[in-house]
Amino acid sequence: AAAGPLYLILDDNFYYRSMRYEVYQLARKYSLSFCQLFLECPLECCLQRNRLRSHPLPDQIIHLMARKIEMPDVKKNAWEQNSLILNSCDCNLEDNEQIISLLATALENPVKQNEENTEQKEADRAICATSTVHQADQICRRIISRTMKDAKGKNVLPSEMKSLAEELNKLKMEFLEDLRQGNHLKNQICIQNQYFDPATSVTSSFQHEATNVVNKYI
Repeated sequence: AAAGPLYLILDDNFYYRSMRYEVYQLARKYSLSFCQLFLECPLECCLQRNRLRSHPLPDQIIHLMARKIEMPDVKKNAWEQNSLILNSCDCNLEDNEQIISLLATALENPVKQNEENTEQKEADRAICATSTVHQADQICRRIISRTMKDAKGKNVLPSEMKSLAEELNKLKMEFLEDLRQGNHLKNQICIQNQYFDPATSVTSSFQHEATNVVNKYI
């Protein structure tokens, strides 16, 4: 009923660029405007703020988010051109003016349905990559669970079970980070929302390494 424009604010980390691209695709589908406001914050400032919360997250979660988050790249991605990066540790009146200008520019330039996006293929691959990492993570978790049960059945000492679990989880994190960086994605193919990913070969390698680790404790 309001005479003015309607804004939908999605307040989240959206740490992978592919997550934000899905929102852009919705805007393009319905010919809506799209813009991004990215709050850049030093790690130490994030840690300090987190510790002041009533229910703070573990510090390692903040460190992990700092490593994973992907800032808008206007030069590389045409669809991110309506983006504003602000320093969240030093807010001022000029920031308000920049935000208003960003919103006005976005409203004046809604995303067209038939707009050719030169970065679409790259963004689609990024979405596939995110799905691949998630898939590999689930499989590696199951492998770790089975490995721990096998180790217990082979009389690994209770005092060593904790060390084994920590070593397997560290190994999993290394495999997933390697996969996220694209070292296993060179042969990935995305066709009409169908994708063939290297998760199977990666988890097969993880299974092999996990077996080597548990053998040290047997």
